[in-house]
Order: sequence, then C-alpha cells, then structure tokens
Amino acid sequence: MNAMSRRFLTTWSKPARSLQALALAAGVFAAAAAWAAPGAHGPNGEHLDAPATGSTTGLARLADGSVNVPMLAQRRMGIRTQLTAESEAAASVELSGKVVMDPNAGGRVQAVHGGSIQAGPRGLPVSGQAVRKGEVLAYVQHHAEPYALANQQALRAELQSSRDLAAKRVQRLQSLEGTVPRKDIEAAQAELQSLTAREKSIAASLGAREALVAPVSGVIARADAVLGQIVEARDVLFEVIDPARVLVEATTADPALPARLGVASLQGLAGVKLQLLGAGRSLRDGVLPLTFRAAPDKPGTAMPLAVGQPVTVVASLNEKIKGFVLPAQAVVRNSSNEPVVWIKSGAERYIAQPVKFLPLDATTVIVTQGLGADNRVVVQGAPLIAQIR
Repeated sequence: MNAMSRRFLTTWSKPARSLQALALAAGVFAAAAAWAAPGAHGPNGEHLDAPATGSTTGLARLADGSVNVPMLAQRRMGIRTQLTAESEAAASVELSGKVVMDPNAGGRVQAVHGGSIQAGPRGLPVSGQAVRKGEVLAYVQHHAEPYALANQQALRAELQSSRDLAAKRVQRLQSLEGTVPRKDIEAAQAELQSLTAREKSIAASLGAREALVAPVSGVIARADAVLGQIVEARDVLFEVIDPARVLVEATTADPALPARLGVASLQGLAGVKLQLLGAGRSLRDGVLPLTFRAAPDKPGTAMPLAVGQPVTVVASLNEKIKGFVLPAQAVVRNSSNEPVVWIKSGAERYIAQPVKFLPLDATTVIVTQGLGADNRVVVQGAPLIAQIR
C-alpha cells in the first residue's frame, strides 16, 4: 500500500471512530434512562423509572396511573385547568332531606263517606293537570246497605202518605175559613211544610253524591281515582300542590346546628335557593327536623322538585376554613372510590391526586388536604380523563 492510500484510510477512520463513539454514548444514555434510579423524573414530570409502554402517542393510562392526553384530544374534550390558590371560605355541612308539601299551598282531597267514583264536569283529572280552587274534580256516589236502603224507602213512602193527608186537611180547613179558628189552619199548614221537607230530605239521601273539590289552585300531584272505583271514608284520592311553593325538610342530630346555619342550597340542583324557616324543638326518631322554603333563583321559573324527592341540603356555617376552592366537577372518584383531582404535570400528562374536600354549595367545594399552591388542577373535563383506560 502506497503512502497516498495510507493517508486516505487514516483520514476516513477518524470520523468513523467519532460516529462510533457518539453511537456508543447514545446507547449508554438510553440504557441509563431505561435503568433510571427510583423516583427519577424528566423535564415534564414524567417517571423515568416507569416501564416503557407500547404506545404513548394517543389516549392511554400509563403504568404509574397517570394519563397521557394529546393536545388535540384535550381540545376536543374541553379540558380546562387553573392554578390553585389557598383561601378561606365558610365551612359547610351536608344534611339529608326530602321535598314536602307546603301546607298553605297544597292539600289532599279525601272522601268523607264511602261510595263509587263518578267523573266531574271535566272528567277525572290526571297527574300534572292544572286545577282551580273550588273546582269539582269528581263525585262519590254513596250506596247504602240493603237493609238501610229498605228502611229509607219505607220511611219515604210513609212520609208521602202523611204529606198527602196533611195537604188534604189544609185544603179542607181553608175551605171552612171563617168557621174554624185561624190557629187550626196555621197548624195544619206547618205540619204540611214539615212533612214535605222531611220527604225531600229522605229522597235526596237515597241518591246523594259527594262533590270532591280542589282545596287550592295548582296542579294535580297525585291522582288515585278511576271511574267506578269503590272508595272508603278518608281515602286520599287527589293531592293538589302549587309547584312554585314547596318546602324542604332536612334532619340533623345536633340541636345546636340551626343557630350556626347560614346560606343553604341543594346539592346537584342549580337554580334553587333555600331559606331556613325554623327548626323543631322536639326530636323525631332521634333527629331534629329543619324546614326550608324552596324558591327559584329567577321568579316565575319552574323548579326541578317533586314532593317526596330525596335531596341533599348543603348549608354554610358561621365558621371559616382554609383550603382550595374548586368547582364541584373537579373532584371525581377513582377505581377505589376515593375522591381525587387531576393535576397537569406536563403538556400531555395528568396525574390523579387523592384529596379531602368539603362542599361549600351546590356547585363548589373546598379541598382541605392533598393540594399545593403550585398545582394546576383540571376544573373542566375531569370525569372524561378519569374514564381513560
């Protein structure tokens, strides 16, 4: 090999050795990343010691429990985050309760006596139908027992006979007016009037029917009557309520709680405000009843409430508590049914953080444990992230 060939090989081998050294360094770096120390993190907060996944370019739940969400998917899912800041808010308490009828704006329609149901002037009303106070909803046709009915018919026949005789006696006395005392004529007329009234009363009782009228103006909340139905006395056939005037009855085991309550609302039911009317002074089944008046935020709008509906009352207390105020939808449940919030640790990575929280009202909560001041929390779209598997 001549000198020129040796110089060419020497010149070519230097960059080749450099490329080989670079490839070796890259391999060592990759091996170091694959065998990173426990707890090592990358620039975006990712766990370098986690086992590699098959694909992290799309929606995926990683081995450490975090979730990878591409930017395009974040926009489609409407995910929004915000930096949390610690603040003070009024403490709150949750009370179980139910919606009840306002006794001044609702009532029950019951039969005083037994009988069969007959339709009213507009037919039998159905649930949800609007009615006016005093409107006849239905009739109850009374049916006497055969023995009692026979006695009434016999008494009516006897009264008819006595009335006919009294009428003839009055006519005879009136024809002899001037020859008989006036008091005898008046006595005969009074007897005739009495017999006539008694006969009419007995005749009316034979075919009597009871009119069932609406006690208040509102809508039919409950209808338990059909044509021909046989009902007993005191059976509740209809319930009429004013849907804009209902009450919420909650319960508590703490007799001192009513004096500490402030503003109250219904959990999960926006647009309804509550006003505390008072608390009972006698325990009922070991708990104290609290009565709230429900009203819509905008007058004239319908409230999504029905009599008997179970609700949860969230009432603020006259006490302050420190924490991070977040929308209620930011707190979701993980597979272990623990409350968590999703924290954004990278451009496309979200981590589930267990927290402890208290509700403030129907739409907001305060996280008391589990968050820091520099956490970026998902406040919109958290339930969608939690569903990624």
